[in-house]
Amino acid sequence: MAATTPTPSPTETFWADAERHLVRYGGEFTPEIIEHAAGSFLRTADGRRILDFTSGQMSAILGHCHPEIVATVRRQVAHLDHLYSGMLSRPVVDLARRLAETLPAPLEKVLLLTTGAESNEAAVRMAKLVTGRHEIVSFARSWHGMTQAAASATYSAGRKGYGPAAPGNFAIPAPNTYRPDFTTPDGELDWRRQLDFAFDLIDAQSTGSLAACLVEPILSSGGIIEPPVGYFAALHEKCRERGMLLILDEAQTGLCRTGTWYAFERDGIVPDILTLSKTLGAGLPLAAVVTSAEIEREAYERGFLFFTTHVADPLVAAVGNTVIDVLVRDGLDARARALGDLLRQGLWDIADRHAVVGDVRGRGLLAGLELVVDRETKESSSELGARVTRRCLELGLHTNIVQLPGMGGVLRIAPALTVTEDELALGLDILDRAIGAASATR
Repeated sequence: MAATTPTPSPTETFWADAERHLVRYGGEFTPEIIEHAAGSFLRTADGRRILDFTSGQMSAILGHCHPEIVATVRRQVAHLDHLYSGMLSRPVVDLARRLAETLPAPLEKVLLLTTGAESNEAAVRMAKLVTGRHEIVSFARSWHGMTQAAASATYSAGRKGYGPAAPGNFAIPAPNTYRPDFTTPDGELDWRRQLDFAFDLIDAQSTGSLAACLVEPILSSGGIIEPPVGYFAALHEKCRERGMLLILDEAQTGLCRTGTWYAFERDGIVPDILTLSKTLGAGLPLAAVVTSAEIEREAYERGFLFFTTHVADPLVAAVGNTVIDVLVRDGLDARARALGDLLRQGLWDIADRHAVVGDVRGRGLLAGLELVVDRETKESSSELGARVTRRCLELGLHTNIVQLPGMGGVLRIAPALTVTEDELALGLDILDRAIGAASATR
Protein backbone atom coordinates (compact mmCIF):
# COMPACT_ATOMS: atom_id res chain seq x y z
CA MET A 1 0.00 0.00 0.00
CA ALA A 2 1.34 3.42 -0.96
CA ALA A 3 2.27 5.71 1.92
CA THR A 4 0.01 8.72 2.38
CA THR A 5 1.35 12.20 2.91
CA PRO A 6 0.20 13.66 6.27
CA THR A 7 -2.15 16.60 5.97
CA PRO A 8 -0.42 19.76 7.27
CA SER A 9 -1.89 21.25 10.42
CA PRO A 10 -3.42 24.74 10.28
CA THR A 11 -0.33 26.10 12.03
CA GLU A 12 2.02 24.45 9.56
CA THR A 13 -0.06 25.80 6.67
CA PHE A 14 0.02 29.31 8.17
CA TRP A 15 3.82 29.40 8.42
CA ALA A 16 4.25 27.82 5.00
CA ASP A 17 2.00 30.50 3.49
CA ALA A 18 3.86 33.24 5.39
CA GLU A 19 7.21 31.99 4.16
CA ARG A 20 6.00 31.69 0.59
CA HIS A 21 4.02 34.91 0.25
CA LEU A 22 5.19 37.59 2.70
CA VAL A 23 7.93 40.11 2.04
CA ARG A 24 10.21 40.27 5.07
CA TYR A 25 10.43 43.92 6.03
CA GLY A 26 12.73 44.03 9.05
CA GLY A 27 14.32 41.08 10.79
CA GLU A 28 12.54 37.83 11.57
CA PHE A 29 8.87 37.52 12.41
CA THR A 30 7.96 36.68 16.02
CA PRO A 31 7.30 32.91 16.04
CA GLU A 32 3.72 33.21 17.32
CA ILE A 33 0.36 33.43 15.58
CA ILE A 34 -1.58 36.18 17.35
CA GLU A 35 -5.32 35.53 17.36
CA HIS A 36 -6.67 38.06 19.82
CA ALA A 37 -5.65 41.05 21.92
CA ALA A 38 -7.30 42.84 24.83
CA GLY A 39 -5.90 45.36 27.28
CA SER A 40 -2.26 44.54 28.03
CA PHE A 41 -2.38 40.96 26.74
CA LEU A 42 -2.10 39.10 23.44
CA ARG A 43 -3.52 35.61 22.85
CA THR A 44 -1.79 33.16 20.54
CA ALA A 45 -3.30 30.48 18.35
CA ASP A 46 -2.13 27.80 20.77
CA GLY A 47 -3.78 29.53 23.73
CA ARG A 48 -0.75 31.23 25.27
CA ARG A 49 -1.20 34.61 26.94
CA ILE A 50 1.57 37.17 26.33
CA LEU A 51 1.94 40.42 28.26
CA ASP A 52 2.61 43.19 25.76
CA PHE A 53 5.32 45.52 27.07
CA THR A 54 5.54 47.37 23.73
CA SER A 55 1.82 48.30 23.42
CA GLY A 56 1.83 47.05 19.85
CA GLN A 57 4.30 49.13 17.85
CA MET A 58 4.62 51.54 20.81
CA SER A 59 1.19 52.83 19.79
CA ALA A 60 -1.72 51.22 21.67
CA ILE A 61 -1.56 53.61 24.63
CA LEU A 62 -5.09 52.66 25.76
CA GLY A 63 -4.34 48.95 25.51
CA HIS A 64 -5.59 46.63 22.80
CA CYS A 65 -9.24 46.76 21.72
CA HIS A 66 -10.21 49.45 24.23
CA PRO A 67 -14.03 49.29 24.40
CA GLU A 68 -14.49 52.99 23.67
CA ILE A 69 -12.20 52.81 20.64
CA VAL A 70 -14.08 49.73 19.41
CA ALA A 71 -17.42 51.54 19.85
CA THR A 72 -16.14 54.61 18.00
CA VAL A 73 -14.88 52.58 15.05
CA ARG A 74 -18.16 50.66 14.78
CA ARG A 75 -20.25 53.81 14.95
CA GLN A 76 -18.09 55.92 12.63
CA VAL A 77 -17.45 53.27 9.95
CA ALA A 78 -21.20 52.80 9.62
CA HIS A 79 -21.79 56.55 9.38
CA LEU A 80 -18.86 58.22 7.57
CA ASP A 81 -15.58 56.45 6.87
CA HIS A 82 -13.68 58.12 4.02
CA LEU A 83 -14.03 61.21 1.84
CA TYR A 84 -12.52 62.95 -1.12
CA SER A 85 -9.42 64.59 0.32
CA GLY A 86 -10.67 68.11 -0.30
CA MET A 87 -13.84 67.56 1.77
CA LEU A 88 -14.12 68.19 5.51
CA SER A 89 -16.08 66.48 8.28
CA ARG A 90 -16.85 67.30 11.90
CA PRO A 91 -14.48 64.70 13.42
CA VAL A 92 -11.54 66.25 11.54
CA VAL A 93 -12.23 69.84 12.57
CA ASP A 94 -13.06 68.78 16.14
CA LEU A 95 -9.78 66.86 16.47
CA ALA A 96 -7.75 69.75 15.06
CA ARG A 97 -9.32 72.15 17.57
CA ARG A 98 -8.91 69.75 20.50
CA LEU A 99 -5.28 69.02 19.68
CA ALA A 100 -4.57 72.75 19.54
CA GLU A 101 -6.21 73.14 22.96
CA THR A 102 -3.70 70.68 24.47
CA LEU A 103 -0.72 72.64 23.09
CA PRO A 104 0.91 75.98 23.94
CA ALA A 105 0.69 78.96 21.61
CA PRO A 106 1.39 79.43 18.79
CA LEU A 107 0.77 75.77 17.81
CA GLU A 108 -2.78 75.82 16.45
CA LYS A 109 -2.82 74.65 12.82
CA VAL A 110 -3.24 70.90 12.25
CA LEU A 111 -2.81 68.57 9.27
CA LEU A 112 -4.18 65.03 9.85
CA LEU A 113 -2.41 62.16 8.11
CA THR A 114 -1.78 58.43 8.66
CA THR A 115 1.75 57.47 9.78
CA GLY A 116 4.76 58.97 11.52
CA ALA A 117 6.82 58.82 8.35
CA GLU A 118 4.10 60.69 6.48
CA SER A 119 3.82 63.38 9.16
CA ASN A 120 7.59 63.91 9.14
CA GLU A 121 7.55 63.97 5.35
CA ALA A 122 4.94 66.74 5.43
CA ALA A 123 6.78 68.67 8.15
CA VAL A 124 10.09 68.59 6.26
CA ARG A 125 8.33 69.57 3.04
CA MET A 126 6.66 72.49 4.80
CA ALA A 127 9.92 73.62 6.42
CA LYS A 128 11.76 73.56 3.09
CA LEU A 129 9.04 75.54 1.38
CA VAL A 130 8.71 78.17 4.12
CA THR A 131 12.45 78.73 4.59
CA GLY A 132 13.33 78.40 0.93
CA ARG A 133 16.16 76.05 1.99
CA HIS A 134 16.72 72.31 1.89
CA GLU A 135 19.24 71.14 4.51
CA ILE A 136 17.98 69.03 7.43
CA VAL A 137 19.83 68.18 10.68
CA SER A 138 18.96 65.13 12.83
CA PHE A 139 20.44 62.96 15.56
CA ALA A 140 22.82 60.19 14.57
CA ARG A 141 20.63 57.66 16.46
CA SER A 142 17.37 58.91 14.95
CA TRP A 143 14.38 57.08 13.48
CA HIS A 144 11.83 59.22 11.64
CA GLY A 145 10.36 56.79 9.11
CA MET A 146 10.97 54.92 5.88
CA THR A 147 9.71 57.33 3.21
CA GLN A 148 12.21 59.53 1.37
CA ALA A 149 12.62 62.66 3.50
CA ALA A 150 11.97 60.77 6.74
CA ALA A 151 14.41 57.99 5.82
CA SER A 152 17.03 60.55 4.81
CA ALA A 153 16.81 61.96 8.36
CA THR A 154 16.99 58.45 9.91
CA TYR A 155 20.44 57.29 10.97
CA SER A 156 19.87 54.39 13.38
CA ALA A 157 19.20 51.88 10.58
CA GLY A 158 18.36 51.37 6.92
CA ARG A 159 20.85 53.64 5.17
CA LYS A 160 23.00 51.12 3.33
CA GLY A 161 22.26 49.77 -0.13
CA TYR A 162 19.56 52.21 -1.25
CA GLY A 163 21.58 54.78 -3.11
CA PRO A 164 21.79 58.50 -2.30
CA ALA A 165 19.63 59.98 0.43
CA ALA A 166 18.05 63.38 -0.05
CA PRO A 167 20.78 66.00 -0.50
CA GLY A 168 21.61 68.20 2.45
CA ASN A 169 20.94 65.79 5.32
CA PHE A 170 23.37 65.98 8.25
CA ALA A 171 23.70 64.05 11.52
CA ILE A 172 24.77 65.37 14.90
CA PRO A 173 25.71 63.13 17.86
CA ALA A 174 22.95 62.11 20.24
CA PRO A 175 23.69 63.27 23.81
CA ASN A 176 24.02 59.90 25.54
CA THR A 177 24.72 60.41 29.24
CA TYR A 178 25.53 56.70 29.75
CA ARG A 179 28.08 56.62 26.95
CA PRO A 180 29.43 60.20 26.81
CA ASP A 181 31.76 61.23 24.01
CA PHE A 182 32.52 64.74 25.30
CA THR A 183 33.15 64.73 29.04
CA THR A 184 33.55 67.15 31.93
CA PRO A 185 36.52 66.75 34.31
CA ASP A 186 34.40 64.43 36.48
CA GLY A 187 33.55 62.17 33.52
CA GLU A 188 29.97 63.35 32.94
CA LEU A 189 28.58 64.19 29.50
CA ASP A 190 29.58 67.71 28.46
CA TRP A 191 26.60 68.22 26.20
CA ARG A 192 27.20 71.94 25.66
CA ARG A 193 30.65 71.30 24.23
CA GLN A 194 29.26 68.39 22.21
CA LEU A 195 26.48 70.57 20.78
CA ASP A 196 28.88 73.42 19.95
CA PHE A 197 31.21 70.97 18.20
CA ALA A 198 28.30 69.42 16.30
CA PHE A 199 27.14 72.75 14.90
CA ASP A 200 30.67 73.82 14.06
CA LEU A 201 30.70 70.74 11.80
CA ILE A 202 27.23 71.52 10.44
CA ASP A 203 28.30 75.07 9.60
CA ALA A 204 31.42 73.75 7.87
CA GLN A 205 29.38 71.37 5.69
CA SER A 206 26.33 73.52 5.01
CA THR A 207 25.97 75.29 1.70
CA GLY A 208 24.08 78.05 3.51
CA SER A 209 20.73 76.34 3.08
CA LEU A 210 19.85 75.08 6.58
CA ALA A 211 16.09 74.62 6.74
CA ALA A 212 15.26 72.63 9.86
CA CYS A 213 16.36 70.38 12.68
CA LEU A 214 14.19 67.25 12.99
CA VAL A 215 14.69 65.39 16.29
CA GLU A 216 12.92 63.19 18.84
CA PRO A 217 12.65 64.43 22.47
CA ILE A 218 13.59 60.89 23.54
CA LEU A 219 15.34 58.76 20.94
CA SER A 220 13.46 55.46 21.08
CA SER A 221 14.98 53.34 18.31
CA GLY A 222 18.27 54.97 19.26
CA GLY A 223 18.14 53.20 22.63
CA ILE A 224 15.84 55.34 24.83
CA ILE A 225 18.31 58.22 24.90
CA GLU A 226 16.96 61.26 26.72
CA PRO A 227 18.93 64.49 26.27
CA PRO A 228 19.67 66.30 29.55
CA VAL A 229 17.58 69.20 30.81
CA GLY A 230 18.74 72.35 29.03
CA TYR A 231 19.81 70.57 25.86
CA PHE A 232 16.71 71.34 23.80
CA ALA A 233 16.67 75.00 24.84
CA ALA A 234 20.26 75.26 23.61
CA LEU A 235 19.42 73.35 20.43
CA HIS A 236 16.46 75.67 19.85
CA GLU A 237 18.82 78.63 20.11
CA LYS A 238 21.24 77.06 17.62
CA CYS A 239 18.31 76.81 15.19
CA ARG A 240 17.23 80.41 15.79
CA GLU A 241 20.77 81.68 15.15
CA ARG A 242 20.74 80.00 11.73
CA GLY A 243 17.16 80.74 10.72
CA MET A 244 16.22 77.05 10.98
CA LEU A 245 12.90 75.64 12.11
CA LEU A 246 12.82 73.15 14.99
CA ILE A 247 10.67 70.09 14.24
CA LEU A 248 9.99 67.74 17.15
CA ASP A 249 8.91 64.19 16.34
CA GLU A 250 6.74 63.01 19.24
CA ALA A 251 5.52 59.81 17.60
CA GLN A 252 6.21 57.78 20.74
CA THR A 253 6.40 60.46 23.42
CA GLY A 254 3.28 62.50 22.67
CA LEU A 255 -0.14 62.15 24.28
CA CYS A 256 0.82 61.47 27.93
CA ARG A 257 3.31 58.62 27.40
CA THR A 258 6.11 60.40 29.31
CA GLY A 259 3.91 61.69 32.14
CA THR A 260 3.08 65.01 30.48
CA TRP A 261 0.95 65.55 27.40
CA TYR A 262 4.08 66.24 25.37
CA ALA A 263 7.69 65.46 26.21
CA PHE A 264 8.90 68.92 25.14
CA GLU A 265 7.01 70.48 28.08
CA ARG A 266 9.88 69.47 30.38
CA ASP A 267 12.27 71.73 28.50
CA GLY A 268 10.29 74.97 28.43
CA ILE A 269 10.39 75.29 24.65
CA VAL A 270 7.80 75.24 21.88
CA PRO A 271 8.79 73.71 18.53
CA ASP A 272 8.04 75.44 15.27
CA ILE A 273 6.46 72.23 13.98
CA LEU A 274 5.31 69.21 16.00
CA THR A 275 4.66 65.78 14.49
CA LEU A 276 2.47 63.17 16.16
CA SER A 277 1.51 59.64 15.15
CA LYS A 278 1.47 56.23 16.91
CA THR A 279 -0.08 57.31 20.23
CA LEU A 280 -2.58 59.69 18.61
CA GLY A 281 -4.49 56.82 17.01
CA ALA A 282 -3.95 54.42 19.93
CA GLY A 283 -2.92 51.78 17.41
CA LEU A 284 -4.91 52.94 14.39
CA PRO A 285 -3.22 54.80 11.50
CA LEU A 286 -3.52 58.45 12.52
CA ALA A 287 -0.84 61.14 12.51
CA ALA A 288 -0.68 64.90 12.68
CA VAL A 289 1.49 67.89 11.86
CA VAL A 290 0.90 70.90 14.12
CA THR A 291 2.37 74.34 13.52
CA SER A 292 1.72 78.04 13.96
CA ALA A 293 -0.69 80.16 11.96
CA GLU A 294 2.26 82.18 10.67
CA ILE A 295 4.11 79.15 9.28
CA GLU A 296 0.90 77.66 7.87
CA ARG A 297 0.04 80.94 6.14
CA GLU A 298 3.50 81.26 4.63
CA ALA A 299 3.35 77.65 3.41
CA TYR A 300 -0.12 78.15 1.94
CA GLU A 301 0.89 81.34 0.14
CA ARG A 302 3.85 79.50 -1.39
CA GLY A 303 1.60 76.72 -2.64
CA PHE A 304 2.11 73.99 -0.02
CA LEU A 305 0.97 70.67 -1.48
CA PHE A 306 0.40 67.50 0.52
CA PHE A 307 -2.75 66.10 -1.04
CA THR A 308 -2.88 62.39 -0.15
CA THR A 309 -5.54 59.67 -0.32
CA HIS A 310 -6.16 59.55 3.42
CA VAL A 311 -5.50 63.12 4.49
CA ALA A 312 -8.25 64.29 6.89
CA ASP A 313 -10.10 60.98 6.94
CA PRO A 314 -13.12 61.07 9.27
CA LEU A 315 -12.91 57.49 10.59
CA VAL A 316 -9.51 57.77 12.26
CA ALA A 317 -10.17 61.40 13.26
CA ALA A 318 -13.15 60.15 15.27
CA VAL A 319 -10.81 57.67 16.95
CA GLY A 320 -8.40 60.50 17.79
CA ASN A 321 -11.21 62.39 19.49
CA THR A 322 -12.01 59.32 21.59
CA VAL A 323 -8.33 58.99 22.53
CA ILE A 324 -8.34 62.56 23.83
CA ASP A 325 -11.61 61.88 25.70
CA VAL A 326 -10.07 58.96 27.57
CA LEU A 327 -6.72 60.66 28.24
CA VAL A 328 -8.44 63.70 29.78
CA ARG A 329 -11.17 61.86 31.69
CA ASP A 330 -8.85 59.24 33.19
CA GLY A 331 -5.93 61.59 33.88
CA LEU A 332 -3.52 59.31 32.05
CA ASP A 333 -0.68 61.83 32.13
CA ALA A 334 -0.58 61.63 35.95
CA ARG A 335 -1.07 57.88 35.78
CA ALA A 336 1.90 57.51 33.43
CA ARG A 337 4.06 59.52 35.85
CA ALA A 338 3.10 57.40 38.85
CA LEU A 339 3.34 54.04 37.09
CA GLY A 340 6.53 55.14 35.37
CA ASP A 341 8.13 55.66 38.78
CA LEU A 342 7.09 52.14 39.78
CA LEU A 343 8.41 50.73 36.52
CA ARG A 344 11.83 52.35 36.82
CA GLN A 345 12.15 51.39 40.49
CA GLY A 346 11.40 47.81 39.50
CA LEU A 347 14.02 47.99 36.75
CA TRP A 348 16.63 49.37 39.17
CA ASP A 349 15.79 46.53 41.55
CA ILE A 350 16.53 44.12 38.69
CA ALA A 351 19.80 45.98 38.08
CA ASP A 352 20.75 45.41 41.72
CA ARG A 353 20.35 41.65 41.19
CA HIS A 354 21.99 41.31 37.78
CA ALA A 355 25.42 42.70 36.89
CA VAL A 356 24.55 42.57 33.16
CA VAL A 357 22.21 45.55 33.60
CA GLY A 358 24.28 48.62 32.88
CA ASP A 359 21.73 51.42 32.90
CA VAL A 360 18.04 52.23 33.40
CA ARG A 361 16.58 55.33 31.78
CA GLY A 362 13.47 56.92 30.32
CA ARG A 363 10.48 58.94 31.45
CA GLY A 364 6.92 57.97 32.32
CA LEU A 365 5.89 54.72 30.68
CA LEU A 366 8.74 54.76 28.19
CA ALA A 367 11.75 53.06 29.72
CA GLY A 368 15.03 51.60 28.56
CA LEU A 369 17.22 48.96 30.21
CA GLU A 370 20.70 48.59 28.74
CA LEU A 371 22.41 45.20 28.92
CA VAL A 372 26.20 44.96 29.00
CA VAL A 373 28.79 42.23 29.45
CA ASP A 374 30.83 44.34 31.87
CA ARG A 375 29.61 47.37 33.81
CA GLU A 376 33.07 48.90 34.02
CA THR A 377 33.90 48.75 30.32
CA LYS A 378 30.24 48.90 29.20
CA GLU A 379 31.08 46.23 26.63
CA SER A 380 27.98 45.22 24.69
CA SER A 381 26.71 41.83 23.54
CA SER A 382 24.06 41.34 20.86
CA GLU A 383 23.83 37.67 21.84
CA LEU A 384 22.90 38.53 25.43
CA GLY A 385 20.09 40.82 24.31
CA ALA A 386 18.75 38.19 21.93
CA ARG A 387 18.77 35.56 24.68
CA VAL A 388 16.89 37.83 27.08
CA THR A 389 14.13 38.74 24.60
CA ARG A 390 13.80 35.12 23.49
CA ARG A 391 13.46 33.93 27.08
CA CYS A 392 10.97 36.72 27.86
CA LEU A 393 8.74 35.51 25.03
CA GLU A 394 9.00 31.92 26.24
CA LEU A 395 7.87 33.07 29.70
CA GLY A 396 4.99 35.16 28.33
CA LEU A 397 6.35 38.70 27.92
CA HIS A 398 6.84 40.58 24.67
CA THR A 399 9.49 43.27 24.78
CA ASN A 400 11.77 44.78 22.17
CA ILE A 401 15.55 44.97 21.95
CA VAL A 402 17.43 47.82 20.25
CA GLN A 403 20.95 46.90 19.21
CA LEU A 404 23.18 49.49 17.62
CA PRO A 405 26.92 49.63 17.01
CA GLY A 406 28.75 50.94 20.05
CA MET A 407 25.83 50.31 22.39
CA GLY A 408 24.63 47.40 24.46
CA GLY A 409 21.30 45.78 23.82
CA VAL A 410 18.64 48.19 25.08
CA LEU A 411 15.27 46.75 26.04
CA ARG A 412 12.55 49.22 25.08
CA ILE A 413 9.65 49.02 27.52
CA ALA A 414 6.46 50.87 26.65
CA PRO A 415 3.34 49.30 28.17
CA ALA A 416 -0.10 50.78 27.65
CA LEU A 417 -1.00 53.75 29.84
CA THR A 418 -3.87 51.58 31.11
CA VAL A 419 -1.51 48.90 32.43
CA THR A 420 -2.20 47.87 36.03
CA GLU A 421 0.29 47.67 38.88
CA ASP A 422 -0.18 43.88 38.91
CA GLU A 423 0.62 43.71 35.19
CA LEU A 424 3.74 45.81 35.69
CA ALA A 425 4.79 43.51 38.54
CA LEU A 426 4.21 40.46 36.34
CA GLY A 427 6.28 41.91 33.51
CA LEU A 428 9.11 42.87 35.85
CA ASP A 429 9.11 39.39 37.38
CA ILE A 430 9.34 37.74 33.95
CA LEU A 431 12.07 40.15 32.87
CA ASP A 432 14.00 39.43 36.07
CA ARG A 433 13.83 35.67 35.48
CA ALA A 434 14.72 36.02 31.80
CA ILE A 435 17.81 38.13 32.52
CA GLY A 436 18.87 35.67 35.20
CA ALA A 437 18.50 32.71 32.85
CA ALA A 438 20.18 34.46 29.89
CA SER A 439 23.15 35.77 31.89
CA ALA A 440 23.70 32.37 33.50
CA THR A 441 24.30 30.78 30.07
CA ARG A 442 27.08 33.15 28.99
